[in-house]
Amino acid sequence: MASDRHSILLLPADRPAISRLITFVLGSAMSLSFAPFGWSVMTPLLLLPLLYICMTVSPRDAGGHAFWFGLGMFLTGTYWIYISVHVFGHAALWIALLLMIGLAVIMAAFLAIAGWLISRMSHGEPWLLLFVAPAAWVAIEWLRGWVFTGFPWLAIGYAQIDGWLAGWAPVLGVYGVSFMLMISTTAVIVFFMSSGVARMGSLTALILPWLAGGMLQTVDWTEADGKTVRTSIVQAGVSQDKKWEPNQRQAIMDFYRKSTLRLPDAEIVVWPEVAIPAVDDRVADYIQLLQSDLSGREQSIVFGILERGPEAEIYNSVVILGGPERQSYRKRHLVPFGEYFPVPSGVREWMKMQNLPHSDLAAGEAIQPLLVAANGAKLAVAICYEDAYGAEQLYAFPEANLLINVSNDAWFGDSIAPHQHLEIARMRALEVGRYAIRSTNTGISAFIGAKGELLTVGKQFEPQVMTADIESRRGATPYGQIGNWPVIGFCFVIIGLFWIRSSASL
Repeated sequence: MASDRHSILLLPADRPAISRLITFVLGSAMSLSFAPFGWSVMTPLLLLPLLYICMTVSPRDAGGHAFWFGLGMFLTGTYWIYISVHVFGHAALWIALLLMIGLAVIMAAFLAIAGWLISRMSHGEPWLLLFVAPAAWVAIEWLRGWVFTGFPWLAIGYAQIDGWLAGWAPVLGVYGVSFMLMISTTAVIVFFMSSGVARMGSLTALILPWLAGGMLQTVDWTEADGKTVRTSIVQAGVSQDKKWEPNQRQAIMDFYRKSTLRLPDAEIVVWPEVAIPAVDDRVADYIQLLQSDLSGREQSIVFGILERGPEAEIYNSVVILGGPERQSYRKRHLVPFGEYFPVPSGVREWMKMQNLPHSDLAAGEAIQPLLVAANGAKLAVAICYEDAYGAEQLYAFPEANLLINVSNDAWFGDSIAPHQHLEIARMRALEVGRYAIRSTNTGISAFIGAKGELLTVGKQFEPQVMTADIESRRGATPYGQIGNWPVIGFCFVIIGLFWIRSSASL
């Protein structure tokens, strides 16, 4: 028995190919931690073998194992890119596979750096691992969220949205949740490989993040401002392959207008991202009709549409009608290879000849005025992919009373992507202590509470009209005031100190 256990522990050094295959399988199972599966306990269980490997092999081998772990994690966790590019984007199969695998390789390379750093600075010492593993992992998780425009998907903190560790989100954000999870996970290794004071310390590090997180969940960081807002979500349920067909436009516009007219008591009605499949100046009469409908009603309609700018540039916008004047929010963080194409002109011309999307949308200003509804509520808006970048939305707080997220996850079909996206939206609500209204084209639309809880969830791929009375809130969470800098700064300080220590010992 002892001999078998010994051979397993030596597997990374004796059989590196088999060991890397195992880490690839472990990484592939990480998607089970996230929505729609929600098996959050899988996260520490799957990370433990990788962390042990990083502590016991050379930095180069640790980086290789972490790379294969990351490759498995992102191939299974973001396979839906293939659906959006090939099935609905009509790109060639090889292009879709290239983009899907290419993104997974890039993200895995970030994890390889984390594995290399953990090995380089831990020197096989469990107590060092307790410090450097959480710092290196979270620093790299943050870096991959903005380098090369960023892809912050599958940060491990999101998987804890329904657990005790989520209590850290209003204090330190999603990266703080990731940090606490990594401390607790690493402490398991230290506990079994240490004795005496070190073991007792590791037991504290194992339990304390969870207990403190549970206690933080009882804190109300923001408060209701005394106003209850009756809000409705309208979801047309139009599949992506039909949405942009010219003969569907009028039916879509009629559905949204008629559905809204049946909601006279709703103060705010929210339609999805690009609910009207047209540029605004081509449906000016329709927009004027909506404004006429709102005459005499203290109601606001918030809807997505393409908006033409003063120099003929096109924005992915959210427009609000019913207030003092027409207002709009323009999407700031565009999706690479979806809303803009960072490629040379020659490649762009080839894309045009292949009948592939090739035109860029324009990006809105980094800081924009909040949208104000007819009832005075101030709205912080994120369009689709933007709500994965929580720190970019903090400029809107504490002034904003409600969160609005409009999206079109129809691009990803019946995959795990809409569920993951809803999980991210829940984290945004929890971080800033605001109710969130999430309206999508085919689902998953939802009302989300100020603690990230799901209040009402709509069905996918069906027309839906949902109404809820939600609280307008005021005040600021600690995270809403300071953002990511405390936890990320702490991570880099730890990395710097232990890098110097590691270099001095060589």
